[in-house]
Order: sequence, then structure tokens, then C-alpha cells
Amino acid sequence: MAAESAYAAAGVDIVAGERAVELMKASVAATHRPEVLGGLGGFAGFFDAAALARYRRPVLATSTDGVGTKVAIARELGVYDTIGWDLVGMLVDDLVVTGAEPLFVTDYIACGQVHPERIAAIVSGIAAACTAAGAALLGGETAEHPGLMDPEDVDVAGATTGVVEYEKILGADRVRPGDVVLALASSGLHSNGYSLVRHVLAKAGWALERDVPELGGTLGEALLTPTRVYAKDLLAIIDAAEVHSISHITGGGLANNLRRVLPDGVAADLDRGTWAPAPIFGLVQDLGGISQPDIEATLNMGVGMALVLPAASVTEAQRVAEAAGIASWVAGTVSATPGEPAAVSLHGAHRVA
Repeated sequence: MAAESAYAAAGVDIVAGERAVELMKASVAATHRPEVLGGLGGFAGFFDAAALARYRRPVLATSTDGVGTKVAIARELGVYDTIGWDLVGMLVDDLVVTGAEPLFVTDYIACGQVHPERIAAIVSGIAAACTAAGAALLGGETAEHPGLMDPEDVDVAGATTGVVEYEKILGADRVRPGDVVLALASSGLHSNGYSLVRHVLAKAGWALERDVPELGGTLGEALLTPTRVYAKDLLAIIDAAEVHSISHITGGGLANNLRRVLPDGVAADLDRGTWAPAPIFGLVQDLGGISQPDIEATLNMGVGMALVLPAASVTEAQRVAEAAGIASWVAGTVSATPGEPAAVSLHGAHRVA
């Protein structure tokens, strides 16, 4: 019988890491675009930049993010094939709001101990979401941190790179008074605010296995609902209709994120009565006794993306969104406020789902 290696005795299992790579190879390969050179297993991934020659002035865009404490829900339930969607959604949809096409993604998985099937499940979700976004999963790293992380602990992060034509970059400078705000529905909580959500549910004593009829299943299933990946569909909307700026509604909520894509001298006024947040939002708010301003400053409240565009573009934008299965609605308008900083306000009460 072969003696245990010194590295294994220290808590790092190289054999398990190699098995994890073998298990994920097929799902990673399925994401590869024609520009990808070489396969999985090298020290770096290669993407043929000759593809950028079709641009007059290509601008590279990049984004990095993680899944956050939503991984704690995945760990408790032992379900790991959905959080990859959360990672990719956080990454590529921060790019696409600038008008950029995501080209490739790299991931980083840190764990206390490599469980090959678990790592492969995470990567399978990342790969499926990359395919949905049209991006290649170009490479990644799985790091085992014994002594620093518990054996069952895992964290998932990554980065992405995309490209946009310089003259087509979207942003606040394009926004004009008279524009409207078109909201695209979120699939649920996405991947933000889970520290608050977990705190509220733990304090209330609600188990993840609890069946909650208004959620259509268990609490855990609702909390693990994957982040919607908008990239391909937003690019289709941008191609079909005039869009001035787009806000990805992540940590900080709707008003704070929408304000980031508005110029000084304008204000957006949004009517809560134009939509009904999914029941999970009301559940968290009621259980935690959280005020409306506080919950809106933390969770997306049912809005995954907010597009600022001319009123004349709304019909075409909604047509493309509907074809992609994304609910959309005009949530508000943009008006001039000369000399004032950009502002976003909400009025009214939400409809009940």
C-alpha cells in the first residue's frame, strides 16, 4: 500500500482535485466558442483576439464578483448545481448593461476539502449559465484551504471579459428628460441580500425544508432559485431598440443602482403600483419587520434590470423581452431637475402577487 503523500497529510488531496477536473471537462468544453484555443488543463486559457477585428474601436470591459452568502444555503441543502448560475449572472450582466458582449468567464472555487462531485456540480451550473450567456468558460481554479476553511465550506467567485464598440457604450450621458424606465422582472432574490435574509429566517426559526404554499414549494427551493442571466436577451433588446442606459439591480436595491446610470440634472420617479414583487420578498420583509426603505435598499424587489430608453422604443423592447420569456413593464419616467444631482424616488404601494 502506497504511503500517504505529505501534502495529503497536510489536508490537500491532489488526486481528488484531478478527479474534479476530469468530471468537469465535458461541461466546460460545451461552452467553448470558436475563438477558444486549446483545452482545459493548461496554465492559462487562450481566446483568439482576431475576432475583435470586426470592431472599428473595440473596448474591453471586465467585471469580477462572487456568489456571496447564498453558498451557505446551497451547503445546508447539499444542492450545488444552481449557484453557478448566480455567479455568471452577477458577472456577465454587469458587463452587458454597458452594451458589451461577454466573451469569456473564469471561475475560482475555494473549499476546505475537495469533494470532486460537488465541485463538478458547481462547474456544471457555471458552464450551463455561460452557454446561456454566449460566453466561453475559459478557465478556472479550485483551491483547497485546509485549516483556513472547514471541510464542508466552499466559496465561489469569478471574472469575465467582454467587448463593445466605443460609440455604442451605454451610460448616463445618453439619458434625456422624457425617457422612461422599463423594468425587467427578476427570477427572485438573485444573489444579493442573503446575509439579511438568512438572519431574518434564523431569528424566526424557519427551516429551509419548511413547505411554504405561497412560495410554491419549500423555503430552501425559493432561496436557491437561480439568478436570471439576461446577457443574450439584453443584447437582443439593444440591437432592436434604442436604449440609453441600463442598471443591473444587485446589492443596494433598485433606487441606488438606477441612480448610477442617470446623469446629474434628471430624476426618475417610479411607481411601485406597476408591479407585484414575488412572495419571497414580502415574506422576508414581514418576518423581519423590515421597513419599506430598508428592504428596498437591500433586495431587488422583483426588478432584475432597469432600462432607461425613449418612450418610442418601449414597444419593441418589450416585444423582444416577451419573446425571451421575460416579464417587463414601464415603471416610471425621467424628468429634468436642473442643477440637482441624479435622483430616484419611488411612490405608491406594490400590487400583491
